[in-house]
Amino acid sequence: MATTDEWSDSRLDIDPTADEAFVVDLEGFEGPLDLLLTLARNQKVDLARISILALANQYLAFIERLGERRLELAADYLVMAAWLAYLKSRLMLPPDEAPGDEPSAEELAGMLAMRLKRLEGIRILAGRLIDRSRLGRDVLPRGAPEETGLVRRSLWEASLFDLLDAYGRQRQRDMVRVHTVRKRQVWALADARDLLERLIGTIADWAPIDDYLIHYMTGPESRATVRASAFSASLELVREGRMELMQSGPFAPLYLRKGQGRPDTSEEDGA
Repeated sequence: MATTDEWSDSRLDIDPTADEAFVVDLEGFEGPLDLLLTLARNQKVDLARISILALANQYLAFIERLGERRLELAADYLVMAAWLAYLKSRLMLPPDEAPGDEPSAEELAGMLAMRLKRLEGIRILAGRLIDRSRLGRDVLPRGAPEETGLVRRSLWEASLFDLLDAYGRQRQRDMVRVHTVRKRQVWALADARDLLERLIGTIADWAPIDDYLIHYMTGPESRATVRASAFSASLELVREGRMELMQSGPFAPLYLRKGQGRPDTSEEDGA
C-alpha cells in the first residue's frame, strides 16, 4: 500500500543499538518503538497483547534517563507512542457503521508520516543554524569605528590699509577712555581719637584694641582704614601719656590700657 511505503520511508534514522534509542519490552514484542509502530501498521503484531500502561511507564523511565539532552528525540517517541495507543484504541472500539467525517486509519498514518517528515526537516534546519558561524565566537567584528575629525582653520586676509585702520580705531578707543576714581570710605583720625579717649576711662587692664573697633568695621573695605586711624590715634595718645600699648610679638594682637601720665611731666614742673 502506498501509505505503508510512505510511513516506512518517514521513519527516523535511529540506531536501535544506541543508548538514546527507545527500546520497549512488552508482551509479545521487544525492540525499538519505531519498529513496533511499523509492525502494528502492517498488522504484523498483535496490538491486543500490547499494554499501553506498560508503554507509558517505560516512556517515562526513558525520559528520566534521557534528561534534557535530546528533547526533540523524546518528542518523536512521544508522537509514536501516542499513535500506537490510538491504533490500539481503534482496534478495541466497536466499528462505526455510520459514515462520518473521522479520517480512516490509512489517512491517519499518512498524516503521521507527513508530520514526521516536517519534524525531521525542522531538525535538519535547526542543526544547520546551530552549525553556522556566530558573531563574536567564530567571526570577530572590527573594532570601534574611528570617528572622522573635522579641523577648522581660519584664514584671515588683510591689506596694509586694513591693519592701519584697525590700529587707529584701537588707539582712539584707548585715548577717550575715562577713568573714574571711586570714592573710598575713610575713617577720620579725629573720630578714632574721640573713640579712644572715651574708652580710656573704662579700661582698667590690658584689652585687645580690635574688640572696640569691630563695630566700625562695616565691611572688608573699611577694615584697613579703621585699624590705621585707630593705630595712629593710639600712638598720639601714648605720646601724651594718656594710653599704654603692648604687643607680645610681630603680628600679635595689640593691647591697650589707661596711661599713667607722661614720665617727664614732673621733671619739667620742678625745673
